[in-house]
Amino acid sequence: MNIVSLCSNLVVSIDEGATLRQAANLMREQHVGSLVVTATAAGETHAHAVGVLTDRDLAIEGVARDLPVDSTTVGRIASRKIAAVSATGDILDAASVMRTSGVRRLLVVGAEGQLEGVLSTDDLVGALTAELGALAEALASGLEREGRERPKVGDPPRPVFLARGTPGWPLPSPPIAGSRG
Repeated sequence: MNIVSLCSNLVVSIDEGATLRQAANLMREQHVGSLVVTATAAGETHAHAVGVLTDRDLAIEGVARDLPVDSTTVGRIASRKIAAVSATGDILDAASVMRTSGVRRLLVVGAEGQLEGVLSTDDLVGALTAELGALAEALASGLEREGRERPKVGDPPRPVFLARGTPGWPLPSPPIAGSRG
């Protein structure tokens, strides 16, 4: 399963010069917990990612430090360390990058370096939960099948009937007592 199929394709960005209040309002309006922080280099027309700002950053680095939310810029507290995973990566790739980078969200990038989405630990937990749920259902189904097909201890054995031409036909002859067969 490719990571790009698990991530949120809604990428919300904000310029590094925006205020903390603007960032908080944007997160609230878009129902996201992180923003890709962008900047436009001199002479360029397109912005590029320079960092990530999370709701946790706002709380711990902004509000808890009593920074003025109407004048402090996003660029001042945003993490400049961008952790990313390939869109063709898998869950283990993403978990490894999260672990080594110490982050809870990753940017998902395509083959050409284009931003495809944002992957959170919640996305990974949801995918793993679905896979574990399917495995649990398979185990339960197997136990149910065994209960239907296997006789209970003490029940007489069920006869086996094979039609001519089916695998296992003819049945092997049981050894005759006293022979070495």
